[in-house]
Amino acid sequence: MNLFVLPLSDPQADLATVGGKGVSLARLTRAGLPVPDGFHVTTEAYRHFVDANNLQPGVLAALERVATVQSATLEIAAQAIGRLFADGAMSPETSAAIRSAYDALDSRHPWPTGHLSSPVAVRSSATAEDLPGASFAGQQDTYLNICGAEAVLQAVQRCWASLWTGRAIAYRLRQGIAPDSVALAVVVQLLVPADAAGVLFTANPLTGKRSEAVINAAWGLGEAIVGGLVTPDTITVDKNTGRVIRRETCGKRVMTVRTAAGTEEQPVPDALKNEAVLSDEQAVELTRYGSRIEDLYGIPMDIEWTLEGGQFAIVQARPITALMDEGG
Repeated sequence: MNLFVLPLSDPQADLATVGGKGVSLARLTRAGLPVPDGFHVTTEAYRHFVDANNLQPGVLAALERVATVQSATLEIAAQAIGRLFADGAMSPETSAAIRSAYDALDSRHPWPTGHLSSPVAVRSSATAEDLPGASFAGQQDTYLNICGAEAVLQAVQRCWASLWTGRAIAYRLRQGIAPDSVALAVVVQLLVPADAAGVLFTANPLTGKRSEAVINAAWGLGEAIVGGLVTPDTITVDKNTGRVIRRETCGKRVMTVRTAAGTEEQPVPDALKNEAVLSDEQAVELTRYGSRIEDLYGIPMDIEWTLEGGQFAIVQARPITALMDEGG
């Protein structure tokens, strides 16, 4: 590996090098939690791209026209910066490093016969996200079911550009984060062909109770929950007794699934629409993973998970922001 790419669990994977999402995944992997294999495209690769294409003057010029956090001026700036990134060319050194890392990942996890290459998730990881007190999740882009080195390279470049969406620019303006102080890393991970996915809160986000874990669960990939397309099941687990104490099973009409072209929303099969996504035993098992992660960080956590073939995987963990200060 080189300056542009690091293994997922590499000790050098710190916030400045791999961003908030990346540093969290590196920490979880080193702790032995079930994290899908992958690699980091570092902030050095982003900076090299910006420098090689002389993008910074154009970025700053576009931002000068954003006097206040107004959607019209933000979008004009974002579109101008997006064009700069789209027109830029990735250097041979960077593309070779990413290709090599992807090929090594593909060889470690060959996909079943009939697939030319392993599908991956390509996720943005900014240096100002997933931090205690900073609600920055989801500001940059994620691309799912990306297959082949060339497609990965294109997704990485699109992730870099997403550091400058109108929403991300507005967030940094409100937080007083200087535009020349941020950079973007990218995490490339094997895509779990999830039967189900969701979010686990290691403290109750509604009441603030630290003794309760709350799970949201839906069929398919987790994007249907993130995008608000489905009302997920909600399961509350007492962390002290390891028992499910409340359960709300919802009618789930839509699920996100893999397709040949990426992902799409499809109707949930009739047999599953009103079925509970997780059993009590699975909810308790997932809560145990959550408790391990909470112990690792020392604070309540917001955890994204997937379930495939009865096996859980952890695909992200971040501190819960603005948790109510109540008992439990």
